[in-house]
Amino acid sequence: MTLNPTLADVTARIAERSKPQREAYLARMKQAREDGPRRAHLSCGNLAHAFAAAPDADKETLAATRAPNLGIVTAYNDMLSAHQPFGHFPDLIRQAAHRAGGTAQVAGGVPAMCDGVTQGQAGMELSLFSRDVIAMAAGIALSHNVFDAAVFLGVCDKIVPGLVIAAATFGHLPALFLPAGPMPSGLPNDEKARVRQLFAEGKIDRAELLKAEMESYHAPGTCTFYGTANTNQMLMEFMGLHLPGASFVNPDTPLRDALTAAGTERALSITALGNDYTPVADILDERAFVNAIVGLMATGGSTNLLIHLLAMARAAGITLDWQDFSEISAVTPLIARVYPNGLADINHFHAAGGTGYLIGELLGAGLLHDDTRTVIGTGLAAYTQEPKILDGSLTWTDGTATSLNDRILKTVADPFQPTGGLSRLSGNLGTGVMKISAVAPEHRSVTAPARIFHDQEAVKQAFRNKELTGDLVIVVRFQGPRANGMPELHSLTPILTILQERGQKIALVTDGRMSGASGKVPAAIHISPEALAGGPLARLRDGDIITVDAVNGTLSVSPEEALHRPPVTPDLSANTHGTGRELFGMFRDCVGPSEEGACSW
Repeated sequence: MTLNPTLADVTARIAERSKPQREAYLARMKQAREDGPRRAHLSCGNLAHAFAAAPDADKETLAATRAPNLGIVTAYNDMLSAHQPFGHFPDLIRQAAHRAGGTAQVAGGVPAMCDGVTQGQAGMELSLFSRDVIAMAAGIALSHNVFDAAVFLGVCDKIVPGLVIAAATFGHLPALFLPAGPMPSGLPNDEKARVRQLFAEGKIDRAELLKAEMESYHAPGTCTFYGTANTNQMLMEFMGLHLPGASFVNPDTPLRDALTAAGTERALSITALGNDYTPVADILDERAFVNAIVGLMATGGSTNLLIHLLAMARAAGITLDWQDFSEISAVTPLIARVYPNGLADINHFHAAGGTGYLIGELLGAGLLHDDTRTVIGTGLAAYTQEPKILDGSLTWTDGTATSLNDRILKTVADPFQPTGGLSRLSGNLGTGVMKISAVAPEHRSVTAPARIFHDQEAVKQAFRNKELTGDLVIVVRFQGPRANGMPELHSLTPILTILQERGQKIALVTDGRMSGASGKVPAAIHISPEALAGGPLARLRDGDIITVDAVNGTLSVSPEEALHRPPVTPDLSANTHGTGRELFGMFRDCVGPSEEGACSW
């Protein structure tokens, strides 16, 4: 199938725009490759330190430097359900490495915070910055230069982007991502949302709310809604960094363990010591990132990736911008509905055909590059296959070419909507994005008076005081990266949904973020430039008439004179201390704008 001409044009534009920095990046990676296996260049004292704690048999192998050594970078902790299964992965990986004639060592751990725990809390102000901390921590782990390839154990919101940034930075090494999988389905997501709204309205008590939440989040594995964590997993397949079909296999199952072992063996087989050398720098090119954007649009994935993909690409010497996303969205139909864009959870999505079906359907319509490099050594077409254990052995068979549930997965010819699940907005208030896949068409354009707030708690208090009446555009400003780390404002979702369901026209405008699980209320987010950097949001007052229009892609205020007022100077002193925020002042001082990936490096 011929590649869609818009995708071809956008890909060519990205390549041309990125040429100087991409060439410089590839030159650095080439030099690193030519230096050869790193252990050969270390002193005897260096080497002795590197494997002092290894078993005797591994010491002999490592000292010879002829067999590949695999570095494991893990985000394991047993508080975070998505990462708890990684506790036993190192043993599985070491065993698989030994069977393949190599060795494996845990190179280092990286932090993994849970946005579900920190939503609406001070800790959320560290969330975005944790991505860059994760990249730095992984960089430290790999800086010992004793590894021939790396496997990365991570799933959730900032963890995977941070690990990809690190993998790209060490792009001369092969890199393979090993997921943990989603928890089994629990309380249906629409019921969970209903209970949250009842609590927000004061109709049930905290005990009832906690019972429902515990029935939703009840086991090891990723949360089952289609938020940032599961969007990350989908993208790893579209970008060729997972084994085919690996993303959504439940934890602690024979198939999950078999995929972990197979991923280990594959990582060892693609090092520079063998004949199938596949450095991750060759995988992460402009075609891989275009494929990722297509996957994001076709599934109505998390808005957080409109920041993270920019940063991930930058680490590989590639420059993306939101216009690329907008043009790709315009030609990519929405063909998946997973909560909050529908009622199904990620396990239902996987059973209906999952990522393999999506890739096959999009490839058949010319909406993906099929000639990208992947960790398995073939193009993206191999990712239409699904893994199974047959006669005790892991194998891949052809996945379904038809949707097994057309309420969850549709075709390109008959999509849920003709364009992607995300929309770029621009106008005299700056540039932002909106997730529209769960927003009903009648709610996608709102013109109403502004009500201005400087934090989400003030919005909640106004709701409790019954002040939020009539049609409103709620502006929550000074929530950008430089102001307070750009927290998600997902805890506002129940309140905004209640107002909308009362018949009010409601929209949110913010230089902060919303969770990947948000959707029903139109939200113009990631507004850039942010208010603290002199953006127009800092000049707004209550009563200004704001238009948030995802249909025409506009974000504006009238009268125009509103933009000539002096900007408001906020008191952000409360955001500089507590819950570790004292340690992140340098991040707030040096972070770039959200439309460039909010990078601190």
